[in-house]
Amino acid sequence: MVDNILILRKLADLQEYIGQLCEYSNVKVAEYSKDWKTQRIVERTLQMMIEVCADIASHIISDSGFRVPQTYADTFKVLYEKKIITKGLFIKLEKMARFRNIIVHQYDKIDGEIIVGILKKDLNDFVKYKEAIINVLKRI
Repeated sequence: MVDNILILRKLADLQEYIGQLCEYSNVKVAEYSKDWKTQRIVERTLQMMIEVCADIASHIISDSGFRVPQTYADTFKVLYEKKIITKGLFIKLEKMARFRNIIVHQYDKIDGEIIVGILKKDLNDFVKYKEAIINVLKRI
């Protein structure tokens, strides 16, 4: 059985992180690229948001007896397969999971334009994810 209290606590964390990143939604690429403190705050917060989303997905998957995902990105595919999230949201979260790997493992220099684009256009995807998970909890 899905632990609603745990999931709701994680959703509250996600909402807090979204609010924190909204403070940076007007940053320009040039400003972002020059300010290592802003880079650290934004990138680490994005990492935590993606990990919270994956953790929530993992709990739902495990507690519901769904197939075991092979990667962070695959956790979101399982939710899509079970019609918990839409295809569009799955595609966005899959990209975010891959982006998390770049942040964590420092595979490459992180492009400021990508980060600023996420801040300006993609934070709402986390809100959509939160809403989808709340809908699941209502059905359980």
